[in-house]
Amino acid sequence: MTEPDPDKLKGPGGLTLRQIHEEVKRSVARDRQTHAQNKPAQKLNRWQRFVRYVCEKKGKS
Repeated sequence: MTEPDPDKLKGPGGLTLRQIHEEVKRSVARDRQTHAQNKPAQKLNRWQRFVRYVCEKKGKS
């Protein structure tokens, strides 16, 4: 059985499956780079984690 050509199949928005795949790879690379830049300089201690947890819970309510 032959596999369909990803350059001919169209996905959402009229993009080919290969174009969608490339866009997803770029997006993941950007997300990883941003996440790496936003890491805290040092690990949070138990008290800091607790305070962050309480503040996040309070903000979601």
